[in-house]
Amino acid sequence: MPTPLYRFHCTNGLSLVADLRGKRLPSDALMRFHAERIALDLMRSDDRADWSAWHVEVYDAKGRSILRMAFTTARDRDSR
Repeated sequence: MPTPLYRFHCTNGLSLVADLRGKRLPSDALMRFHAERIALDLMRSDDRADWSAWHVEVYDAKGRSILRMAFTTARDRDSR
């Protein structure tokens, strides 16, 4: 069975950071971890003060949305 391909798009409903390449990951746990890393990396690379409206939306290879994670959730987990 091939390793699933996921795309990790970030948006606040107005702006979009699209993942055009995607990433192949062998498990749901790694997909969730990668989504958190994407959110944290974007927050660190941009000095925007308010990320509360932003989220990572993960899509499978067929274009189906399979996870939506708020940036604030990733930030909360990172601070532990």
